Amino acid sequence: MDHPSIYLVFSKTGTWLSRLITLFSPMKYAHTSLSFDPTFTRMYSFGRINPDNPFSGGFVVENLFGGVYKKFPRCTCMIYKIPVTNEQFLSLQAQVGAFLKEKEKYRYNLLGLFGVLFNKPIKRKKHYFCSQFVSELLIKGGIYASSKAPELIRTSDLFTIENKEVLYEGLVRDLPPGITSPPGN
Repeated sequence: MDHPSIYLVFSKTGTWLSRLITLFSPMKYAHTSLSFDPTFTRMYSFGRINPDNPFSGGFVVENLFGGVYKKFPRCTCMIYKIPVTNEQFLSLQAQVGAFLKEKEKYRYNLLGLFGVLFNKPIKRKKHYFCSQFVSELLIKGGIYASSKAPELIRTSDLFTIENKEVLYEGLVRDLPPGITSPPGN
């Protein structure tokens, strides 16, 4: 029986926050999202609620082909496919479901980014930044282990996740539709 897979989507959009994050760290990608399917039309993260308003941050359901990704045509991404057990998959879906139920209560943890910069975790109730959110879900789901608190995990820390397969790296607009395995496989 095939195991389900999850997808981690790392991106650099070109927004002012994305540029600022990569200015202060050597990260190639500033943003992390989690997807349960390879259409990438429902990805979960923390970021801009409104693509036209950089100050509207919170829990978001993103579409790799719309919103902020469409607004910035030079957006680049890297996509990991990670096989998980049925239990891990269901755990992640339940965790995301809990966020979806109360999504209007969650805010972007901008202060937390300064904590990462100074290596001082800043935990705020119902506040997350993208890699904090994704790493916390993966840790709780038994998919990722780290000696760092989720409040200190950078997008680049998630590159070390085990059992990954790189499906794609390049411009979002050049992503082949329905990609489920690396080109050439």
